[in-house]
Amino acid sequence: MSTIRITKEFKFEMAHALYGYDGLCANIHGHSYRMWVTIIGKVCHKGGYAKDGMVIDFSELKKIVNTHIIDKFDHSLVLNGKSPHSNIDLSLFQKVYHLPYQPTSENLVADFASKIQRNLHENHQLYKVVLSETQSSYAEWHCKDN
Repeated sequence: MSTIRITKEFKFEMAHALYGYDGLCANIHGHSYRMWVTIIGKVCHKGGYAKDGMVIDFSELKKIVNTHIIDKFDHSLVLNGKSPHSNIDLSLFQKVYHLPYQPTSENLVADFASKIQRNLHENHQLYKVVLSETQSSYAEWHCKDN
């Protein structure tokens, strides 16, 4: 059986602010995020099985990522819940999240990888997650490093 990596790309819009940062990113600003999720596994070879020839059905991966990440974070404001930002009244907005960490790309990609891993079927392994906040900047989580 062949071991194959499959990747699906996701896109979402999100705003954040980095409390205590010594530059412009201390202010609320937004990004057009792109995320690539790679699964590694054995290709299923079961004649007559609907998923024959697949590692994972792309629609299954899409459902996991959309349910646990995109649906929540798309068009949201994400702030460090341990900062004074958590005291600001943002109740007029529907999607404001105070995370238990600084919402950097590095922390977000690790959190997203954890959410994806927890929801994968035992036959599937998360291989890599890449989170890009600009065309030239990204953070990468890799299974071999964790």
